[in-house]
Amino acid sequence: MIDIKELKFDAQGLIPAIVVDAVSKQVLTLAYMNEESLKISMEKKLTCFYSRSRQTLWLKGETSGNYQHIVSITADCDKDALLIMAEPDGPACHLGTHSCFSNPLWENDELQEFSLESLMQLLEGRKAEKKEGSYTTYLFEKGLDKILKKVGEESTEVIIAAKAEDKKETIYEIADLAYHVMVLMVEAGISLEDIHRELASRHVIDHKIKQEKMTQ
Repeated sequence: MIDIKELKFDAQGLIPAIVVDAVSKQVLTLAYMNEESLKISMEKKLTCFYSRSRQTLWLKGETSGNYQHIVSITADCDKDALLIMAEPDGPACHLGTHSCFSNPLWENDELQEFSLESLMQLLEGRKAEKKEGSYTTYLFEKGLDKILKKVGEESTEVIIAAKAEDKKETIYEIADLAYHVMVLMVEAGISLEDIHRELASRHVIDHKIKQEKMTQ
């Protein structure tokens, strides 16, 4: 472990801090800390930043409730930047998105890698800044009732395909259902991490039940 005194703060006494979701590994935000806010972060185990615009400290989530629980803090090789792994209680961005990075600028079509996190980020971006002609935008504009209707329709399609024992069609319909469920999640303010934690808690319960059966 290094000491805070070894860190290289800039001329304004600040150091950039990149916050990453400890579960999904998605970059949440880029903020700045000074020595005082870093010490507070370590003491409270919650991210505390220094606002360059307001010239003051601010504890992330103090007013919104969207705290970021710190798992670890690591300095880079030059000790002039920090990587913070954290478990967020809610959106990192003031726009209500899970990550502040939700505005794609450029992508290499030959090297694109799909992930549920990247899809979720795209959906959040469509909700924040609606793109004309986008089907996702259309769903958000129509609202919750329309989204729920589509979830219901796609659920029925999955059942029909599965009942027919058509694997290819079942995969197709499950993908459709997954997409619409994720749109619903964004609309309802539910993150992938919320589902991850819920499933993880059920796994623990299931494991305990199995253990109890084995000892009976």
